[in-house]
Amino acid sequence: MAEMMDNGRADKTMERHANEGHHHGVSFGEAFKVWLRVAALSFGGPAGQIAVMHRIIVDEKRWIGEHRFLHALNYCMLLPGPEAQQLAVYIGWLMHRTLGGLVAGLLFVLPGFLSILCLSYVYAAYGSVGIVAGLFFGLKAAVLAVVVQAVIRIGSRALRNRTMLAIAAAAFVAIFFLHVPFPLIVLTAGFVGFLGGRFGLSAFQTGGGHKAGSGPVLSDAESVLGEGIPAHARPNLGWSLRISAALLALWLVPVAAIYAAFGAHDVFTEIGLFFSKMAVVTFGGAYAVLAYVAQEAVEHFGWLRPGEMLDGLGMAETTPGPLIMVVQFVGFMGAYRNPGSLDPMLAATLAAILTTWVTFVPCFLWIFLGAPFIEKLRGNTALAGAMSAITAAVVGVILNLAVWFGVHTLFAQVASVRLGGLLLDIPVLQSAVPAAMALSAAAAIAIFRFKTSVITTLLACAIAGMLWTLAVG
Repeated sequence: MAEMMDNGRADKTMERHANEGHHHGVSFGEAFKVWLRVAALSFGGPAGQIAVMHRIIVDEKRWIGEHRFLHALNYCMLLPGPEAQQLAVYIGWLMHRTLGGLVAGLLFVLPGFLSILCLSYVYAAYGSVGIVAGLFFGLKAAVLAVVVQAVIRIGSRALRNRTMLAIAAAAFVAIFFLHVPFPLIVLTAGFVGFLGGRFGLSAFQTGGGHKAGSGPVLSDAESVLGEGIPAHARPNLGWSLRISAALLALWLVPVAAIYAAFGAHDVFTEIGLFFSKMAVVTFGGAYAVLAYVAQEAVEHFGWLRPGEMLDGLGMAETTPGPLIMVVQFVGFMGAYRNPGSLDPMLAATLAAILTTWVTFVPCFLWIFLGAPFIEKLRGNTALAGAMSAITAAVVGVILNLAVWFGVHTLFAQVASVRLGGLLLDIPVLQSAVPAAMALSAAAAIAIFRFKTSVITTLLACAIAGMLWTLAVG
């Protein structure tokens, strides 16, 4: 009888550990080094960053299993903002609570912020100098091929049936011909997908995450964290409200203070408000929102000149960190050209910090607010349907980005033509830039025919652009 009672207690103890998660034994110091390594290797856009994270966190360190990794990734894919950075926050929080999430997320952003800030200084100070102008000319032409690659890569994953193809086509028509706001396109697609998933329509059950990796699958039970839910990861409404209030204050109080101090039309107020709005609607990753940001920055605010967005994207592509860091360059140049009473470089630096702040503080809010509840929602079909539809719509939006970038990269002059209720950007054929066309074609051949890495292609085109600039004097 005593043996049976001992066995019963042991079974209950095992069940309690399975439900609460066991002590994983990974020190915070070790985790800090791992996240620093992840940040240093986070090149290649979200697909490359997620692959690096999967290789280190799942395959090498075996912190969490494949199923938990993909579950967290699918949640991050549904959120506005960079999914790779948010995935780092999610896993850091799972392993070491709030501080672990903060450190993982901050380290993921810091190398890219510092790199792009240095490149922005060079661009602002010497961008018109021949060799520097040539460098960015080459990057700009190559990035066009990279964006086309993104359309094909995401499209091949997302457009698996006619319904998804129709959503992508509708999104392209809406944004390219009708100039429907990007946030409305995303919200509409998400709503349609949510309903499709809720009613069990097969077309909306295709999923939408990046592939995490290949090879043997690590089960959650075999991972360091185990398959249970850690005690701190259980839904706790009080904690969620407290952390959300703190992050909302960190996000919005500085913006409100700038508005109160300088007024609605100050460049810092405009930057704070605009990129705060972008933080709420940037579903589908950086490529999806760049066309909208570029058009607003050029046509509405006057922060950038046509084509300069590609220069910023070239910086983001060749430095570690999320591609959405390109908005830091936009804010930098906006304040550099509208510094008010400040020194232009000081104003630009402050604007870069502000842009990064309002872009990434919300990312922590989405994770800390929702992750405890999402741990309970593995395999929810309505959320999967929303994600599938949003990803399909993003393909159409990125196609619009490719066309918009192509027109402004390959031609020196673009005319706006109104056809009925449509407003179209039509390139002036006589203003074609043969060197840009040649470099873009070479980049496309390197990427699609020879499978050259994006970074290698960008660097080669940058060198070619500098040589061409020197050759033509």
